[in-house]
Amino acid sequence: MSEKLSRRKMLSKGAQAAFVGAVGARAVPAFVPAPLKSKPTSTKGVDYYQKLGVTPFINAAGTYTVLSASTMPDEVQAAIALASQQPVNILELQDAAGAYLAKRLKCEGALVTSGAAGALTVGTAACITLGNKQAVLNIPTDMSGLKNEVIVQKAHRYDYDHALRNCGIRYVEVETMDDYEKAFTNNTVMCHFFNAAEGGKISRQDWIRVAHKRGVPCFNDAAADVPPISNLWNYTQMGFDLVTFSGGKGLRGPQCTGLLLGRKDLIDAAKQNNSPFSNTVGRGMKVAKEEVVGMVAAVDWFLSQDDAAMEAEFQKRADLIAGKLRALPTVQTKTFIPEVANHVPHLLITYDQNRIQISAAEVMQKMRSGKPRIELNPGTGGAPASAGLPGGPNTIIVGVWMLQPGEESIVADRLYDTLLAALHS
Repeated sequence: MSEKLSRRKMLSKGAQAAFVGAVGARAVPAFVPAPLKSKPTSTKGVDYYQKLGVTPFINAAGTYTVLSASTMPDEVQAAIALASQQPVNILELQDAAGAYLAKRLKCEGALVTSGAAGALTVGTAACITLGNKQAVLNIPTDMSGLKNEVIVQKAHRYDYDHALRNCGIRYVEVETMDDYEKAFTNNTVMCHFFNAAEGGKISRQDWIRVAHKRGVPCFNDAAADVPPISNLWNYTQMGFDLVTFSGGKGLRGPQCTGLLLGRKDLIDAAKQNNSPFSNTVGRGMKVAKEEVVGMVAAVDWFLSQDDAAMEAEFQKRADLIAGKLRALPTVQTKTFIPEVANHVPHLLITYDQNRIQISAAEVMQKMRSGKPRIELNPGTGGAPASAGLPGGPNTIIVGVWMLQPGEESIVADRLYDTLLAALHS
């Protein structure tokens, strides 16, 4: 039997067993391999960034995906390295990790996903299919007999709509409570809420109340909404049936991970739409064993932190940079904490461009092209990416929370030198 055929049969049998509540692979007697020769523990990794000609940078921006999000704490990196050394059954690992995370995060069920976007897809698929094997196979192209209308506030439409539309849904937009009450039909499958939306007239509580009155589940995308730590259970306890968080942002886990939290029946249905099962909408959204373990380790690390201590540390970094720059004429600084997403201190720097004759966008470019390379928050200069942050053409935004120890001094010196060079006496 070819390797390809053998692998397909194994996964097919595993999938069938999982659908009836068991995993076929678990019935196979354990194979105990012969001991391997010990490997040296001092193996030094190759610097592939250098080898490939890719220049790392000091992250004075934040947890943006294009900038590779957060840097994992030592504890998380160590857990990942250890997990990489042995194979496990992915279904068993996901079940165990889910049970552990659900207990720690005070909810019924949990699933480690391929980012918050992956959670949006398999969570939506869960609401549509509800464990129906044929529906799992048919979406998104054959929606016959399946509910597929998702109600959303018009102000909550965003750049991640496609994660839901991948499941074959159709959005129904509402603006007022009256719109919302009238939007429900026999085809309504879910109500979606973007937690960090800057607009929208309907509160979280009302969104849940109206949907639950009609037996419709509510999904809350809270991807970037930790800290505070308590948000990890605030929204499920508020009544949202599903909630997602990004693993690679404030949680400081692997970038390609996310959390899907909520009702156990919907989490179980999400698993059936997810990898490692082959013929599913989530097949391409694989999460490796290292990433599952890394996400669990990141949650453990994050829950050991303290909101006030984290904020104080970030404020200390912002104050150091601000103190250096206030010696320059017309420069003013203040810290700003977005209300929901990225709820940490950011440093805002403004100045009179008649005296310091350089735009914020030009400052950003000079910081990026210098040595060491430094990335400022992409909202610098008033760019659209500044969601939740005030700004303008002469506003520099420094995201201090992903700086490594000592890097705040480097950022301060470089900003000072760049602005000083543009000072017109």
